[in-house]
Amino acid sequence: MNLPGRETTLADARFTDLDTLVEALRPQVVPILRAPFVFLGYSMGALIGFELARSLRAEGLDTPVHLVVSAFRAPHLPDPHEPVHDLPDADLVVRLRELGGTPPEVLGEPELMDLLLPLLRADWSICETYVHRHDEPLDCSLTALGGADDPEVSPEELEGWQSHIRGPFELRIFPGGHFFMQTAQALVLRLLARDIRAVLRRLDT
Repeated sequence: MNLPGRETTLADARFTDLDTLVEALRPQVVPILRAPFVFLGYSMGALIGFELARSLRAEGLDTPVHLVVSAFRAPHLPDPHEPVHDLPDADLVVRLRELGGTPPEVLGEPELMDLLLPLLRADWSICETYVHRHDEPLDCSLTALGGADDPEVSPEELEGWQSHIRGPFELRIFPGGHFFMQTAQALVLRLLARDIRAVLRRLDT
């Protein structure tokens, strides 16, 4: 399943706010969920997973037993960065260079950037226009992942996720920057497998 505007749905209209995205996503996800299940989200995906879990709960549906959130600050914390989703294309490219993770040959290819920039602009809009609404913590455990050299998200901002769940919380910091899940992939997968096994053991007791 792809969100609109990605891969095989590249020509589709893109979501620019999280509430609309979650409302559209929930009926697509519900038929394939089989408890117990885990949501894993990287960057914007962490925010989507969190709000989707809250939306499922509001509808009286099964919710994840565990959340894995990566490279995104706790949702109640303000964004310390200036908004970029309305910047000119040239300035967005500069921002992408600062973040790293996008090959220079892609950034230097105008036709590719014509395809990617509207998608990235929509994603930034989702994150930058998000307004957190207070609600009860989720009845699940949570693992927060971050990069030691990530200029976007600090360990303290990741620790804030603990206030949004009732179960056990783990904070894991890996070598690398914002794209540590690529550069430290083997280590990330090994520790995630360990955490999920621990969740399953708790369910069996």
